[in-house]
Amino acid sequence: MNRRLALGALLTCAAGFAVPAKAADEALPAAAAILDRYIEVTGGKAAYEKLKTEIATGRIEFAAGGIKGSIERYSAEPDKYYSTLEIDGIGKVEMGVAGGVAWEKSALLGARVKEGAEKAQALREARMNSSYHWRDLYTKADTAGVESVNGEECYKVVLTPAEGKPETMFFEKKSGLLRKTTLIAASQMGDVPADLVAAEYKTFGDLLVPSKVIQKAAGQEFTIIIESVKANEPIPPERFEMPAEIKALLAGKAK
Repeated sequence: MNRRLALGALLTCAAGFAVPAKAADEALPAAAAILDRYIEVTGGKAAYEKLKTEIATGRIEFAAGGIKGSIERYSAEPDKYYSTLEIDGIGKVEMGVAGGVAWEKSALLGARVKEGAEKAQALREARMNSSYHWRDLYTKADTAGVESVNGEECYKVVLTPAEGKPETMFFEKKSGLLRKTTLIAASQMGDVPADLVAAEYKTFGDLLVPSKVIQKAAGQEFTIIIESVKANEPIPPERFEMPAEIKALLAGKAK
């Protein structure tokens, strides 16, 4: 649900609080209706179907320490993805998905190919228009109740992927907008529980997206601010090319 920049930062940095509310006796809408409403209030089916490529830029700010960084993300149909994250004092991290391969390369940890639940999660995040294609990415969606997020009543929707742990999303009853996601992020250090709070929705092109995502995970809190989103800009094919180190790892596995 348009959270790729933030989740990528989480999995690197990990190397809104929802308060349960007593739900009134009401008939809860089906999860599909809640998710489809989100598509409509953020632009509608036609706007999502028109989006073929996307280039997003932004910055990352840590709540403590005054550390800052920059982020760039490139996406193209159906599932090509490349992003860079540069953090002061940490260096550059590159992440990508192409041809069903999910990879990461960083100054601290080197190059690696993702496997298992971590790979499955990366592939879901790389899907262009992932919000629109939720039926393809999850095997089950259930409405689990009503909870309060930052004082707003939200429908709680649990999405179960074919591989990996369920993800819970909270959609505001009044607006239909996604306000929070809780999940167990798979990483090379193991599972990392995380909260992602979506805020400050803005219109970029034809779609309404959260321009600010606050994350809490592994004892850290940081904020992703999206500053620019360019839709349907040409992206050179080489942008999604895997680094030589990743190709070498794949070649070694094939032997």
